[in-house]
Amino acid sequence: MGVVLRNLQKVVPLRRAKLRRDVDTLRHILGVQKFDLGIVCVDNRRIQQINKTYRNKNEPTDVLSFPFHEVVTAHGICHLLGYRHETDEEWTEMFQRESYILGEYNRLTGLNLEPLTKRCSQGC
Repeated sequence: MGVVLRNLQKVVPLRRAKLRRDVDTLRHILGVQKFDLGIVCVDNRRIQQINKTYRNKNEPTDVLSFPFHEVVTAHGICHLLGYRHETDEEWTEMFQRESYILGEYNRLTGLNLEPLTKRCSQGC
């Protein structure tokens, strides 16, 4: 399975090829090669925002990890049901459905996942 890397910060130089090799080595050691993994590198301001949103802690942290498959699954189910986010109207409709699905999921699991859908004006 794959590793997806995104570098959204400019503070620390990052060599993506080396990081990918290191992650693949660690996945092999841990025996978790069959799982996809996404790594997003962000600056302190952004990780503090994410930490506040998901953990209610208004401070930066070194690492946050999420069971991303639940969010992607909710987003994918919306698409399979015919929801799109090409226009503002479609985005609103899909956002409402995805919010409902994740709200119920959060209620049942105690998690605090948010919709994956981004506003059309932010680049659908």
